[in-house]
Amino acid sequence: MNGNTNSASPSGPPGSGSNPVFDPVDWEARYQAGDRPWDEGYASPALTEFLTRHPILGEVLVPGSGPGHDVRALAAQSGKTSVTGLDLSATAIALARSYPITGGEHYEQGNLFALPEAWNGRFDWVVEHTCFCAIPPSLRSAYVTAISRTLKPGGHFFAIFYLTPAALEGPPHGTTREEIKQLFEADFEQQEEWLPSEAFEGREGRELCQLRRKG
Repeated sequence: MNGNTNSASPSGPPGSGSNPVFDPVDWEARYQAGDRPWDEGYASPALTEFLTRHPILGEVLVPGSGPGHDVRALAAQSGKTSVTGLDLSATAIALARSYPITGGEHYEQGNLFALPEAWNGRFDWVVEHTCFCAIPPSLRSAYVTAISRTLKPGGHFFAIFYLTPAALEGPPHGTTREEIKQLFEADFEQQEEWLPSEAFEGREGRELCQLRRKG
């Protein structure tokens, strides 16, 4: 889990000229301290389940990729998939790169809210898992804008949303179907929604999967 934002980040959204993006969590410090309870050591069961029935091919972005377990699961599908794991923490990127390569994966240190223009319209897919719930809720509209910007027209967004985390205060921060609809419906058409049949221990019944297409 990593929100890809940080109070020490030198820049805000592309072209802003200021720094409105603020996250009180020092993700780099947490990785350096080994404080990453979200790291279960393997890919999200909901993602693994989805891949058994729906391949994710082409250029794929995984924001807040952390140790890269989801990235490697995606890259292992076939030679037709190129997966970029993005994380703010240099230690998280180093950790992800320490694992054996499974396919066409690579990792980039960077801020989702301040990506280079070359990333605009670059990806066929964005796969969301633990980034949306990690950032402060006040940044969620900016998150949707950033995701939409990186996707090609007609690109797909597969998300595993964390509805009701066990912790009373985040991160992780919970959400609702109503909030998700309000945030995404302007830019993304919902194609599927379901409750995953498998989840990490303690997350059973707390996650919601959606497949959306950029308009």
